Amino acid sequence: MSDEGHEHHGAGHEKAPSRQRRRFPGISSRAYEHPADRSALVALRKLSGFDTVFKALSGLLPERSLRLLFLSDSVRVSDQQFAHLNDMLRDACHILDLEKVPPMYVNQDPQPNAMCIGLDEPIIVVTTGLVELLDEEEMRAVVGHEVGHALSGHAVYRTILLFLTNLAIRVAWIPLGNLAIMAIVTALREWFRKSELSADRAGLLVGQDLKASMRGLMKIAGGNHLHEMNVDAFLQQAEEYEASGDLRDSVLKILNVLPRTHPFSTVRAAELKKWAESRDHQRIMDGHYPRRGEDKDTSVTDSFRESAAHYATSVKSSKDPLMKLVSDIAGGAGDLGGRVRRGFGGFGGPAPSDDAPPRNGSNGTEGTGGADGTDGPTETPPRDAT
Repeated sequence: MSDEGHEHHGAGHEKAPSRQRRRFPGISSRAYEHPADRSALVALRKLSGFDTVFKALSGLLPERSLRLLFLSDSVRVSDQQFAHLNDMLRDACHILDLEKVPPMYVNQDPQPNAMCIGLDEPIIVVTTGLVELLDEEEMRAVVGHEVGHALSGHAVYRTILLFLTNLAIRVAWIPLGNLAIMAIVTALREWFRKSELSADRAGLLVGQDLKASMRGLMKIAGGNHLHEMNVDAFLQQAEEYEASGDLRDSVLKILNVLPRTHPFSTVRAAELKKWAESRDHQRIMDGHYPRRGEDKDTSVTDSFRESAAHYATSVKSSKDPLMKLVSDIAGGAGDLGGRVRRGFGGFGGPAPSDDAPPRNGSNGTEGTGGADGTDGPTETPPRDAT
């Protein structure tokens, strides 16, 4: 397994280096979960009978149909089929100490994609587009990403999102019914995006090769043109994305990300690099991490406190203009009215200076243009664009 490395490789894949990787016996998914993801999962796990209820609802979802579809019209990974992927899957489960190896299927689809679905027994699906795009070590990180989803139990809890989006369609005719459900869906999508960051960390724990993880995210963003891309430049894009523009751009960023279930690729790369350089990651690599046997004793209050502290720190350290404004408001900064006007300057022409007299007999304020970032619900199951 992981202690000896593997020599298997397929057409179009670089040969995986034979090297030792650390194992994490009994590791709890709390070790790598993003604080927002962890707090939601801890709270849900504390709800007695929660899993039972949603498994009972599985008849309303296309899970059984999807299982049959993949079994009948995809290739199941095994020692006889896609053996190199089978080795990676068993290796990932060995490293994260996942006792039951989930089935994996390769589905014919040119779009690079992967997902972990299933309530009773999770299954992993990867597309041919992804298999052909990534080399051996990049693919190892992806398989670890999906195994991380399985270990966290994301497949069960993500079912809520699919169920509610389908429900929103059915109650769209009820006044305010769809609006109320979509408000919950929007909040769930925020957690969904954070769960992807958690799975990225699991992928790094399995692959233990940050460069390979970075390459995989770059390829997902820009295709199989590594000779034309640069990791440092790619990460610079994430920094520019966060810091660039004014308050208008901050609002547009929010509207762009609201309908998405995954963070943008550059953001994922930057977040993963930051975590890889953190003390939390180093402690795990040194063998100091929470164990699965301790999960039942985890405090919901402490988890939410950690999540709140994380968001507070993120706001304070963010270079985004809107986050800076929020931080200043929290800190009691003065002249916020002037800062807001300057931040939105340009929507309808230059913002007036603080000393300028009111124009056209108005009270001195000007309207700002809006942006419609709405996006209707979809019935397709959440797919993991890894």
